[in-house]
Amino acid sequence: MNTDNLVAGLDIGSAKTTAVIAEVVGDLPKHPTVNILGVGQARTTGLRRNVVADIEESTRCITKALEDAERMAGAKVLTVYSGIAGEHVEAMTSKGIASVTAAEISRADVERAHGVARAQPIPQDRELIHAIPQEYSVDKNIGVRDPVGMIGTRLETEMYLVTIGSSPAMNLRKAVERAGYKVGELVLEPLASALAVLTDDEKELGVCLVEMGAGTTDVAVFHEGKIRHLGTIGLGGMNVTSDIVHGLGVTQADAERLKEQYGCVYEPMVDRADVIQLPSTVAQGERQIPRELLAHIMHQRTSEVFEMVVREVEKAGYIKKLAAGVVVTGGAAAQPGTAELASDVFGTGARIGVPGEFLGGLADNVAQARFATVVGLVQYGAHRVALGATSKGKRISMATAAPSVDKIVQRAKTWLQDFF
Repeated sequence: MNTDNLVAGLDIGSAKTTAVIAEVVGDLPKHPTVNILGVGQARTTGLRRNVVADIEESTRCITKALEDAERMAGAKVLTVYSGIAGEHVEAMTSKGIASVTAAEISRADVERAHGVARAQPIPQDRELIHAIPQEYSVDKNIGVRDPVGMIGTRLETEMYLVTIGSSPAMNLRKAVERAGYKVGELVLEPLASALAVLTDDEKELGVCLVEMGAGTTDVAVFHEGKIRHLGTIGLGGMNVTSDIVHGLGVTQADAERLKEQYGCVYEPMVDRADVIQLPSTVAQGERQIPRELLAHIMHQRTSEVFEMVVREVEKAGYIKKLAAGVVVTGGAAAQPGTAELASDVFGTGARIGVPGEFLGGLADNVAQARFATVVGLVQYGAHRVALGATSKGKRISMATAAPSVDKIVQRAKTWLQDFF
C-alpha cells in the first residue's frame, strides 16, 4: 500500500464522530476513485450545537474513531480533512475586476480578478475557508463559465466567500491536534456531502441538498453547476427524539429505540391497524399505542424542519430553480418516509443521498446517508492527492515549498475552488 495516497476524513457530528481512511487509486483530477480501507465511530461528547464545548471530551471521541479506522485499515495517518458546520457559518458574494492588456485573457488575469474578489475585509473573529468562483463576465458578456482565451479588456468575477467563526475553528483544530493528528484542511460539511451524493447533472439543473444531522440541518443550493446558497436550521434528529420523549412519556434511550424499530416520518405510509408496545415503568403499567401516533409525532417535527428549509430557499430566491428536486442526506435521513415527506413539502421530486459513486474497497460499509459528509471529506482529500497537492500524507507548507511545488499547489487550489 502506498501511504502517500492515503486520505482520512473526520466528521464530528452532534451524535457520532466518524472517521474514514481511504486510498486514492484513480488519478483523474475531477473524479478520482477511492478505496475505503477503514471506518471508525464513537459517540460524540463535548460538542454543543456543532461547536466544540469540551476539548478533552472531543479529543477522546476523535482518538477512538480514528484509531478504530486505522486498525481496520492497517495503516496510520498523520493528517485529516475535518468537516465543520454550525450556525457560525456565513457566506456572501463578492465581485472582483481585472483589466486585460494582452491579446486574450490569461489564467493570470483570472487569478488577479479572484484576488480582488477575495480581498474582502474579514473580521478578526472570523476566517475564510472557501472562495468559490461562480461566474465571469467579459466586457458586457455575462454568464461566462471559463474566460481563459477569450478576447476582452475588462474581466469581472463573482465569488462566493464562506467564512466560519475563528473560535470554533481553533477549538476544533486543537481537539484534533491533542488526539495526535494534524488538520490538513477544514471543509464545510454540506459542501463535502455534496461531493459524495450529488451528481453533476443535479448541480447543473438546480438542486437543494438537505443534510439532516442530530443537532442541526444544513442546507446547500446548487444551480448551473455552482453553489448558490448555504444555510443552517437549528433543528435536527434530536428534536424528533425529544418530541417522542415528551409525547409518549418514555426515556431518551427508549425513544431512540422506538424510532429505530418502528419509526416513520410520513404518516400516510403507516398501517392504521399497527400497534406497538411501549416501554413502561411499574407505575405506568402495560401500554400500547397505534404506530400511527409515533409516526404523527415524527411527521410533525420533520415536516417543520422541511418547511423551515423551504422558507430559507425561498428567501434566497431559488425555490423555483430546483429542476433536479431535493436530496436529503445525513443521519436523520435514514427514517422511512423521509423522501416522501420532503417531496410533499417541497412540491418536487426528492431522494435520499447515499455515497457510492467512485468508491471501491469497503464501499458497502459507508453506503448509508449518515456517511455522506465523511465520505465527501475523503473525496475532497482525494482531489488534493490526484492533483499532487500533498506529499507523503502531509500538507505542503506554502512558505517552504519549492517554486515548482508551489505552482502545483496553486493549480490544485484554483481547481478545487472552482469545484463547488
